[in-house]
Amino acid sequence: MSLLLPFEYEFFRNGFIAAVVVGALCGFIGVYVVLRRMSYIGHGLSHAIFGGAVLSYVMNLNFFIGAGLWALFAGFLIHLISHRRWVGADAAIGVVTTSSFALGVAIVSTYRSFTRNIEAALFGNILGITQKDLCIVVLIALMVFSVLIILRRQLLFATFDPEVASAYGVSTGKIDLIFITLLAVTVLASTQILGVTLVAAAMVIPPVIARYLTNRFQRLLILSPIIGTLCGAAGMYLSFYLDISSAATIVLTAAALFFFLEVLSWFRRQQRTRHPPLSIS
Repeated sequence: MSLLLPFEYEFFRNGFIAAVVVGALCGFIGVYVVLRRMSYIGHGLSHAIFGGAVLSYVMNLNFFIGAGLWALFAGFLIHLISHRRWVGADAAIGVVTTSSFALGVAIVSTYRSFTRNIEAALFGNILGITQKDLCIVVLIALMVFSVLIILRRQLLFATFDPEVASAYGVSTGKIDLIFITLLAVTVLASTQILGVTLVAAAMVIPPVIARYLTNRFQRLLILSPIIGTLCGAAGMYLSFYLDISSAATIVLTAAALFFFLEVLSWFRRQQRTRHPPLSIS
């Protein structure tokens, strides 16, 4: 059987490119998500987008328009509420995202005529990606990459030492708002590919794997999107032959690599414990 057989089908080619692009995008922005300890926000925003996706189906709007506006609104609300002194960021995410998801569930329970579309929003529809959808995903990825690269110094400063950043004139509030917006847009593009349930994993696992390989921030920004790209490509390829959900296979491929590195790291620690280095004194 030819190894290039899957690429004879247009739906697979579109899905493969989308998986690679989204893998790189989630891996890149995921570095900041992990370092800022905001892993929950990717999970939360994907659930918030579910409400927007349902509304867009009901109102016959394009997914990227309806869910995109909803994602930006949810991201702005999270930013606004989390900067209240008496409300933490995790609580703000919980309030906004669970309310939005509940709204989507309520609408689904009322309008039962678009069950298959909602399943696509929940679990992804990567093999149903059209050329138009693919172009939108690529444009979103290029935009997010560009802004993150332009603001990398301010983001780095605001991530590691926000108090000192403010003292040096970096508007951490504005940077945080821009980052939340970029994260919402990334989740929007990724939800169409991976679904609500798997977006957070695509953002968290590649940077965590990269962290096993390097301690340097700049290398993290290079390794993490590469790992996301490779997992996306390998997951798509395996899903074709294993006949398993493509989105799930992509995440499981990344998870398998993570556990492999974790076991390898454990063995290395055991070896150092059993054979401590010789002391000269």
